[in-house]
Amino acid sequence: MRDTVRRHLGKVMAGTAIAVASTAVMVGITLPGAAGADDTGGQAGSRSTQQAGQDQGQGREQGAAVAPGVVEQAPAEGDKGRGSDPLTDDEIERVEQIAVSRQLFNASEDVEGERGPQRLTVDLAEPEADEADATDAPRRADVTFYDYRDDTLVTRTVDLDSGKVVRTGEQQGVQPPPSRAESLEAARLLIADPLGAGLRADYKDATGKDLTSPDQLRLSGGVYRATPGAQPAALDKCGEHRCVRLFPKVKNGPWIDARSLVIDLSARKVAELDR
Repeated sequence: MRDTVRRHLGKVMAGTAIAVASTAVMVGITLPGAAGADDTGGQAGSRSTQQAGQDQGQGREQGAAVAPGVVEQAPAEGDKGRGSDPLTDDEIERVEQIAVSRQLFNASEDVEGERGPQRLTVDLAEPEADEADATDAPRRADVTFYDYRDDTLVTRTVDLDSGKVVRTGEQQGVQPPPSRAESLEAARLLIADPLGAGLRADYKDATGKDLTSPDQLRLSGGVYRATPGAQPAALDKCGEHRCVRLFPKVKNGPWIDARSLVIDLSARKVAELDR
């Protein structure tokens, strides 16, 4: 194991307990437990990002045969919650489609550079101040997207009763945690990059197999923001750009230390932090 640590950039860590302890001491980041290494946060956010990954995967499999993208009609109303009940699966599917107008779809890009914004989360919206004690307050959902075309976080609030977008907000320089689809794309870029050689070598040491796909790993990720003078110039725009660091784990195996590598998803480049 000591030979592995010296030889490879990635450094296989001998077990989850050592990985968590050493990482917390060195950088103040607590790695997630083995059971939740590929979780993305809240239940609603997990559903929306999983759906985004499925949509993108289907597009890649069909390749050139895929027809030009269109905005689908919102599905018919299915199961509905009441009051402050969590959003149902039917409500989540419906508001995601309502929130993406044809104009937004055609003018935005997702993490893979395809048309349409990158879906992040769907959450039940907080009631307005004058609705806090109302028993029949409107039920709304906040849907967040990231537009990689111009690095903009887009939030759209959908009224679940009327099926209409009632509010839209846009922010730049705001970087929520990466979705599962974004972590998968970051891992795909890292595996293919020369700087991913250590990760690939450590994976082979741990498993005896070549690392060729993000599906071979359990992934957690965190947003990276530039700190003046603390990184190479290639990462100076992180914060304006969407940049992530990954905490990869061999399935049923050890963590691999990749903290020194940052993936700029906006520029689709990988860089190594100055040591």
